Amino acid sequence: MTRIFASLAAMILLTAPLRAEPVGEVDTAFKLLGANHKIVVEAFDDPKIDGVTCFLSMAKKGGISGSLGLAEDPSDASIACRQVGPIRFREAIESDEEGERVFHARRSVLFKKLQVVRFFDPRRNTLIYLAYSDRLIDGSPKNAISAVAMMPWGDRPPGKALVD
Repeated sequence: MTRIFASLAAMILLTAPLRAEPVGEVDTAFKLLGANHKIVVEAFDDPKIDGVTCFLSMAKKGGISGSLGLAEDPSDASIACRQVGPIRFREAIESDEEGERVFHARRSVLFKKLQVVRFFDPRRNTLIYLAYSDRLIDGSPKNAISAVAMMPWGDRPPGKALVD
């Protein structure tokens, strides 16, 4: 019985969405009732690669519907990813042309999500992160991109490969 419980708990943890940490926010429009419209800045670490952090800024609707979590947030988002320490791959990453989803956040109650997909460019030894929003029926062409050129971080001798 404990094995079944442990397996179930591991499956839930592995499929749970990655949570971003709030960094800051600014109000963009005052609302008399409910929360103000705002832009929030959040950070998340790449779930498979130590040493890479991405920062997202996104608009959040306020008002009564925003306060209740019923508003559909705009598709606008910006992303900046940086090497913040030695890069270490915890596990293999997807390196095909579809990329690998590393983050998602709901932008409406049912149908809209903000997604971040990671691509790897081995020729340039670079990780590329693409942020975009999608809906169940139609997505948005609005997107943002950031690239992290993987560089030595002081603990590797010059010329040592970062990716084995």
